[in-house]
Amino acid sequence: MGEYARCLTIATALARRAPGLEMHFALSREAPYATGTPFPTTLLPSSATFHPREVCALIHELKPRVVLFDNAGRTAQLRAARAAGARIVYVSSRRRQRRKGFRLRWMRLIDEHWIAYPRFIAGTPSTIERLKLRALERPALRFIDALLPAQDLALSKQLLARFALEAGGYVLIVPGGGSAHAGAENAPAIVASAAAGLAQRGVPTLLVGSDAAALGGVPPAFLRVAPRLPPAELVELIRTARLVVSNGGDTLLQVLACALPCVAVPIAHDQAHRIDCCVRAGLALRAELNARAIESAAFTALGGQRQGEPPPDQPRVRNCLEEVLGALMKLACATP
Repeated sequence: MGEYARCLTIATALARRAPGLEMHFALSREAPYATGTPFPTTLLPSSATFHPREVCALIHELKPRVVLFDNAGRTAQLRAARAAGARIVYVSSRRRQRRKGFRLRWMRLIDEHWIAYPRFIAGTPSTIERLKLRALERPALRFIDALLPAQDLALSKQLLARFALEAGGYVLIVPGGGSAHAGAENAPAIVASAAAGLAQRGVPTLLVGSDAAALGGVPPAFLRVAPRLPPAELVELIRTARLVVSNGGDTLLQVLACALPCVAVPIAHDQAHRIDCCVRAGLALRAELNARAIESAAFTALGGQRQGEPPPDQPRVRNCLEEVLGALMKLACATP
């Protein structure tokens, strides 16, 4: 889900910036968001990584100026993009994918490698990575902290009215995740229980990505429940929340880029490290995947002071959307 949300945010912003540009997605037909994508889409039986033949044929047919591989891709697919004259952007947000991006044969094909977390989480380039970058003089390396679309006050007002909320007066709870993770299969139900617990104690709460039936009864009066929301709507709700409870994925970084208090709950094996980095930096509180623990951490955060800009010497999370759009436009206009 994080990869899709990132790409959708980029594509939507690009379409506004340059209406003549065409965007095309290659997605698994099993993904819950696949059929609702507001751009032309090729649906595959599963992740594009597992269908090199189909993806190579698609690249040959479309002849794109730029191909963005987000935590996905095979060498054959990168070569097909290069053969079609396309510039290549590779996004990594996990260690394994980062290692793939630093393989010499991939570095010779990739124009830009975006690491989808801040330096204080992902880690600065290692000695070996720096040596490879210096020897090949490619690809360009960027740390992409978070991607937030421009604020939309009209949309924000509409969303607050839809859910009967007041700006700065509610807790936003986003369990997130596009699929169940090993050891956290019940995560949505656990987080939903925590949301109900907060609401029962009089805290206006909005639970996103769930449905009322999942709560097993009539929701408390202070609880609002929303289905999965488009990224632009979710970001507007983040901006006007008093506190956000999320997992350790991309939503966490979006919250921190808005300088909001956050309680982070790890639901996947790679999220604990990211959350711990944010906790050490004083940017978030951690709660284990337990309804009472989540409630307790939320009340602790609500009792504290609203976070503002961190001191200059402290890590911070940047909104890198403008940087990303500029890089893509430059690549799209570059001479093959």
